[in-house]
Amino acid sequence: MATIRRAVSVLRSTLPAAVAATIAVAPGVVRAEYPERPVTMIVCFPAGGGTDIAARLINIPLGEALGKPVIIENRGGAGGSIGTAAAARAMADGHTLLVCSSAFVVNPSLYANVAYDPFKDFEPIMVLGASPNVFTVPASSPIKSLPELIEKAKASPGKLNWTSSGVGTTPYLAGELLKLRTETDMVHIPFAGAGPASQAAVGAQVDWYTANIGSLQGLIDDGRLRAIAVTSKQRWETLPSVPTLDELGIKDAESDTFQGVYAPAGTPKPTIDRLVKELDAILARPDIREKYVKIGLPVVAEGPDLFRARIAKEVPMYKEIIDKAGLRIR
Repeated sequence: MATIRRAVSVLRSTLPAAVAATIAVAPGVVRAEYPERPVTMIVCFPAGGGTDIAARLINIPLGEALGKPVIIENRGGAGGSIGTAAAARAMADGHTLLVCSSAFVVNPSLYANVAYDPFKDFEPIMVLGASPNVFTVPASSPIKSLPELIEKAKASPGKLNWTSSGVGTTPYLAGELLKLRTETDMVHIPFAGAGPASQAAVGAQVDWYTANIGSLQGLIDDGRLRAIAVTSKQRWETLPSVPTLDELGIKDAESDTFQGVYAPAGTPKPTIDRLVKELDAILARPDIREKYVKIGLPVVAEGPDLFRARIAKEVPMYKEIIDKAGLRIR
């Protein structure tokens, strides 16, 4: 490092001050002209999914704001862990970003071997949007409320069954958290994805079903599923008559599915600040907000401090759920 510093010092002495000022003396120091080249946005899931769509709603506006293209690179696998680990190893110069879902806070506990540390390897930049989960029962079910569901579950342990959009997903973990907080025993029935699970719920093959609100809103509006509780802090605007878990006396059980943008740890603060500023402006645009609502992901726009607090809360929360449920993917 000392050799590099001496070489840079000599080079600076031969250049005009304005040019020399843009030369970094060590890796990670921001250059005045950031970004110098196109920015790669690693999406930790394949193209076409919710995380990919959330990223593609902002990459072009962000590129326009930065003056350089922002290119999407899909790197799926291991529930998002492969792309996340790749981003963690990238140069911390602002030219590689990560877009990941709540898998970012779930995977360190869910997978036996995850090659990233959610606290040490990244700088949180912005939560783009988040959608809470909703607990539903079939329209034909005699169960009309969550208290009724809990009462039946306690009266007949292991008799009620439920499904979700997939084992290890945040809706699944929301269901496990409900069981944990209410001390109930209900059996999860896995299906091959959200589509078959929704069909099973509509067809009353299961007693209850939990999934992201955005994915179930249509079935609820059509009267094919009955919503009995939401996992948001406040009542959800599209389901104003549906109570929150907190209202029902079930504490510390809030959960949602979020999509966020990160940079590798060590990315210079001026670069982070620039990205926060541009993303905040983009997410404030009515056209962008409308597009996010249409994909069931209302804009949140939580900056670094709130995002960091979210990670600090959710990593141990999901670890508790995963440990108690005995989940581990090797």
